[in-house]
Amino acid sequence: MRLSPRLLPLALGLIGVPLAAPGRTVSLARGVLVSGYLHDSIARVPLARAIVQLVDADSLLRFTRSVDSDSLGRFVFTDVPSGRYVLGFLHAKLDSLGLEPIMREVRVGDERNVRADLAIPPAARLRTLLCGPMPDAGAVLMGFVNSAQERTPVGGVSVSAEWLELSIRTGSVVPRRVRRVTATRESGWFALCNVPSPGSLQLQASRGADSTDVVELQLERGSFARRDLYLGVARLVGDSAGPPDSLGRRLHVGDGRLRGTVIAEKDGRPLAGAQVGIVGGPQVRANARGEWTLTDAPSGTRTLETRAVGFYPQRLIVDVVDGAAAVVVAMPTMSSVLETMRVVSARNRQETVRGFQERSRTGMGRFLSAQDIARHQPLMTSDLFYMVPGVYVEIDPDTTSAFAAGSRTTGDDTAISLGAMIVMRGTFTRRCIPAIYFNGLVMINLTARDIDSFMSPNEIAGIEVYTAEQAPAQFTNPVRGCGSIVFWTKS
Repeated sequence: MRLSPRLLPLALGLIGVPLAAPGRTVSLARGVLVSGYLHDSIARVPLARAIVQLVDADSLLRFTRSVDSDSLGRFVFTDVPSGRYVLGFLHAKLDSLGLEPIMREVRVGDERNVRADLAIPPAARLRTLLCGPMPDAGAVLMGFVNSAQERTPVGGVSVSAEWLELSIRTGSVVPRRVRRVTATRESGWFALCNVPSPGSLQLQASRGADSTDVVELQLERGSFARRDLYLGVARLVGDSAGPPDSLGRRLHVGDGRLRGTVIAEKDGRPLAGAQVGIVGGPQVRANARGEWTLTDAPSGTRTLETRAVGFYPQRLIVDVVDGAAAVVVAMPTMSSVLETMRVVSARNRQETVRGFQERSRTGMGRFLSAQDIARHQPLMTSDLFYMVPGVYVEIDPDTTSAFAAGSRTTGDDTAISLGAMIVMRGTFTRRCIPAIYFNGLVMINLTARDIDSFMSPNEIAGIEVYTAEQAPAQFTNPVRGCGSIVFWTKS
C-alpha cells in the first residue's frame, strides 16, 4: 500500500497530537465500543483493508489504537474510555486522489456505544475540492510521476495535456486546441482539471532534459481517470544528432529494455516477423514464436508501435523501467477493422454522399470522385497520391531498415512498401503524416501498404484531401499541424 506522509499521522500532529504508532495501545481502560463503516463514494463500494486510527485528541499517551477495516468496510474499537477523540483512516485510494485524511471528531461517554462512519466524498464534491466549479462533462486526470531509474516520486515536474475541442458558433463549428499544464507535488502527485471524458488527449511529463513521450491517452466516461508516468532520459545517436529527417523525426535511444509477444487477436497465434518499436526509437522484429526484445530503448513512459502485414497497426503506452512486465500485443486483422467500419458507414450512406457533394462545392480541399479515380487507372490506392499536389508517398527510412535488416523472408520490394508513408506539407514542419479517415472514422499513422490493404481503387466512392487549415471540424487531425485524407467506400 502506498501511503503519503500527508495522511493521518501528520494531520494529527497539526492539532497537537504526536505521531501515532499503528497498532499501539497505551491505555487499556475498560470502556465502550466505537464502530462504523468506511465507504468509497466514488466507486460506491465498501472501503476494505483500510487502517483506521482512533486517537485521544488531548493526550496521545492516554489512548491510541489502530484497526483494519474488513471486506465490508466495518471497523470496531473496544474498551474506549470516555473522552474526546479524532477518528481517521489511511488508504491508498486517498493517496491516489491527492486527498488529505478524512477525519471526524468523536465524543465518548461512560455508557453508550458510539457509531461513527467515514467515507471518501462523492465524485462531484471531490472535483470541486480539487478544481473548483467544473462543467458536468469535465473529468480530472491524476496520477504520480516517478523516476524511471530510481522508481521514486519526482516533484516539480511539468505535466501537460492537450486535446482538440469543437466550439459551436453561429452557423459553424470551430476546432481549437486546448492545453492544460500543472506541476507535480513533492510526492510526485498531479491533477489536471476539466479534461474531456470520454475523449482523447496527448499527455507528457518533462523536467529539464528528462521527459516522457507525448503519449495518446483514451479516457473512458467518468469523473476521474488515473495514469502514472515515468520520467526517463533519451539521447540522440548517430546522424540523428544532426538535422531531423523530412518528417521532423530523430532517433532516440537509452539504456532501457522491454520484451513481449505479438499475437493475432482472433486466434492467439504468434505473428512472426512483426515489426515492434518505440516511436522515434529502436525497432526489432518478432521471432517465430512472436517474441521480441527491445534493447537500448529510451527509459520512461513511451509509445510502442507494432505492425504486421495484413493486421491493423497497434499503439500502446508502455513504461520502460527495470523489471517491466512482458507486453502482449494482440493485433486485429485489417479485414475485421474494415468490416466494422463498413457497418457504421452503411447506416448513413445517403447522408455520406450528400456531405461529400456539399463539401466539394466549398472550394476547400481537393476531391477525387469515383469517376476521377477510374480515369487515372491506378493499380493500388496509394498510387493516387502521386497525382495530388502537396501529398507525397515517401519512404520511411526507420521502418524500411527495420524490415530489410536481417530479413530472410521479406524481399526489398516488400520492405520498401511496408516503409512507405503518405505525407503532406505541414503547418509546423515541411512534411507531416496526415490523419486518415475511413468512412468517417479516424485512423492514425497508416502506411501506404496499410491503405492499399484496406481498399482497392475500384471500391472507393470518393477521397477528400485537406491541409490543416482547410479541414472541416469533423475531419480535423487530432495531431497538431497536419492535414487529413478522407476515404469513402461504395459499400
